[in-house]
Amino acid sequence: MKNSREIMEILEAYDLTGSYRAAAELAGCDHHTVARYVQMREAGERPVARQHRARPIDEYLAKIEERVTNSRGKIRADIVHRRITAMGFTGGDRTTRRAVSDVKAALRAGQRRVYRPWIAEPGLWMQWDWGEGPKIGGRRTSLWCVWLSWSRFRVVIPVFDKTLPTIVACLDATLRRIGGVPTYALTDNEKTVTATHIANIAVRNPDIVEVGRHYGMTIRTCLPADPESKGGSEATVRIAKADLVPTDANLLDQYATFGQLEAACRQFCDDVNDRVHRETRRKPAEMLLEERARLHRLPKEPFTVAFGTTRRVCWDATISVEGVRYSVPHKLIDTRVWARFHGDELIVTSVAEAGPAEVARHPRSTPGNPVIADEHYPPRENKENDRRPRANSAEEAAFLALGPGATSWLVEAGAAGARRVKPKMAEAVALAKLHSAADVDRALGSAAIAGRFAENDLIRILTYQAGLESIEPTRASEEHSLQPGTSAWSKFGLADEKDEN
Repeated sequence: MKNSREIMEILEAYDLTGSYRAAAELAGCDHHTVARYVQMREAGERPVARQHRARPIDEYLAKIEERVTNSRGKIRADIVHRRITAMGFTGGDRTTRRAVSDVKAALRAGQRRVYRPWIAEPGLWMQWDWGEGPKIGGRRTSLWCVWLSWSRFRVVIPVFDKTLPTIVACLDATLRRIGGVPTYALTDNEKTVTATHIANIAVRNPDIVEVGRHYGMTIRTCLPADPESKGGSEATVRIAKADLVPTDANLLDQYATFGQLEAACRQFCDDVNDRVHRETRRKPAEMLLEERARLHRLPKEPFTVAFGTTRRVCWDATISVEGVRYSVPHKLIDTRVWARFHGDELIVTSVAEAGPAEVARHPRSTPGNPVIADEHYPPRENKENDRRPRANSAEEAAFLALGPGATSWLVEAGAAGARRVKPKMAEAVALAKLHSAADVDRALGSAAIAGRFAENDLIRILTYQAGLESIEPTRASEEHSLQPGTSAWSKFGLADEKDEN
């Protein structure tokens, strides 16, 4: 068999000489070879195409095709070689492998799915899928991943479960983020969307059908085991997991709080939507502005039937469910929320301008055992200031104006249960007119430290301080006791003995 270069040389020699024998002498081949290639060219055939030559395995090709077809291309070449050898084939296993490979290639070409490319239209299709998220305090999360097929705009929302109320909340939040409702939403065949398949026909979950009617959107599902119909959403899941899920590559630990994961998802969406897409060569955020003109109007009220029963948040930031008090964030006081049980957990959902969102999740409790979360209440700022005295009258203001010693005296006197506190406060104000206010305040501070709140104690301390620059009150300690000693009794009776002598 001549190669293409030799065949072209033969044809050039014939065109030059016009004779088979002369061309054969120039090309260095037989004149019958020149004649065959010239006749093939005249007949419109390709001279460089290889002609099939009869092979010993040709009579067994029908059996090989039968075996390959019945096994749907799964049979191995050594099994085929063993079968045809038993039937009389004397060739080698290499020949069999080549024949089996050709038959399998022809089978795949005949079964290959051929379809025209899907060209997405603006405002028509939205796809969503789920991805495994990172852990929050050891608890697994899921990533709700959405993309608009035309603009490639992506939305990722972290959640704790895949229940129907969670899907509704994520769907509403997504639609409000993109600013409208597309005509179709495509997703996988989960039980929350597709109840079952009958004769390869998907039977929709009636609840998800009601959700679609509320938003004016048709929810469709992908064909089973058909990656072509859900490749876009799967790509979004893959990109989101690569950026958000902790791996050895990005060196992230599991997120400490759910808020940190939400912030990370929001930052991820901002990054990918503000980056030029390799297919459209445009930023998805810019294309979304054009696609919004083709989106349907979003209902003002979200679909809240799936969120559970409504509850009014009391003044103490709690709701009552089955006789048990559960706390919610204090910012929701005097608002309406939705509560539902999912397994052994109570899930509380609130609907705001940005859409519904989960605001609290508690373990199920019993009456008499309220569930209160500290993070739902604001921390008290400067608690010490709440305990400081506040004047409610002119007399109290005049006493507290003496200084910090007066404040300390009032606090300690109240704790000690002193009697006639108000007359003693008036006495201190009167003494401040005779003595300086600083001296009276210092005396009050010393009295507070020593715990002296009896009558005339303040006057005694002022009198004592008048002759001293500073006064340090005597305190009981391990080395010194305030109990009077017995040294005065050491001379008892000695005076009488001297008088007798």
